[in-house]
Amino acid sequence: MTLATTATRASVAPGALGLGVVAGGVAAALLPPAGAALAVAVYAACAGVVILTAARHALPRFGLGNALTLARLAGAAVLAGFVAAPGTLSGAGGWYAASAAGALLALDGVDGWAARRQGTNTPFGARFDMETDALTILVLAALALALGKAGVWVLALGAMRYVFVLAGAIAPRLAAPLPPSFRRKAVCVAQIAALSLLLAPPVAPPLSGAIAAAALAALSWSFAVDVRFLLRAGR
Repeated sequence: MTLATTATRASVAPGALGLGVVAGGVAAALLPPAGAALAVAVYAACAGVVILTAARHALPRFGLGNALTLARLAGAAVLAGFVAAPGTLSGAGGWYAASAAGALLALDGVDGWAARRQGTNTPFGARFDMETDALTILVLAALALALGKAGVWVLALGAMRYVFVLAGAIAPRLAAPLPPSFRRKAVCVAQIAALSLLLAPPVAPPLSGAIAAAALAALSWSFAVDVRFLLRAGR
């Protein structure tokens, strides 16, 4: 283990732990024990991966951008706790959850700006941001299912990123780097916005199902574009 690796872990771990305490407190205040335990478990597992990965990259400093992404991760973990207690989202609870999801979406636009402003934008930060987006989409899709806003097929919105990663492990051609894409980011933002809207109490079937289906169609198209690009580049 290098000194840079040790220093990175030492700089990231306290902030991650502090956010974990805050997220755990919020989850305990809003959720029954099972939901709070799920929220804490999701955050602990993801934060552990973040600390280990950041150390492997030996970042000179974590930076405000990554700190904001970590805050988004904590927020997504708290929302994950509601999957075990969807009844708490009836009435005003649904509005609170939709507002929280909207706040996470707003932060998604700030963390990248902060990283560029500080000059701390790195491949690690870009990947951290992308995987946090993927987790947020998976959590929101699971909530949409738990609330009866769409059928089990809505989980495809959250699973597609992970299926793509698995496909890359099987077919290395699909694991090649992709060039930056505004289309990819716009579709990601649209997914989170659509799923956040589904949490609002007035949005019910069949409207909620139609919104989710439109989001799934857009995401499928975006992944199809990337898969086609990678297969052609591989040849």
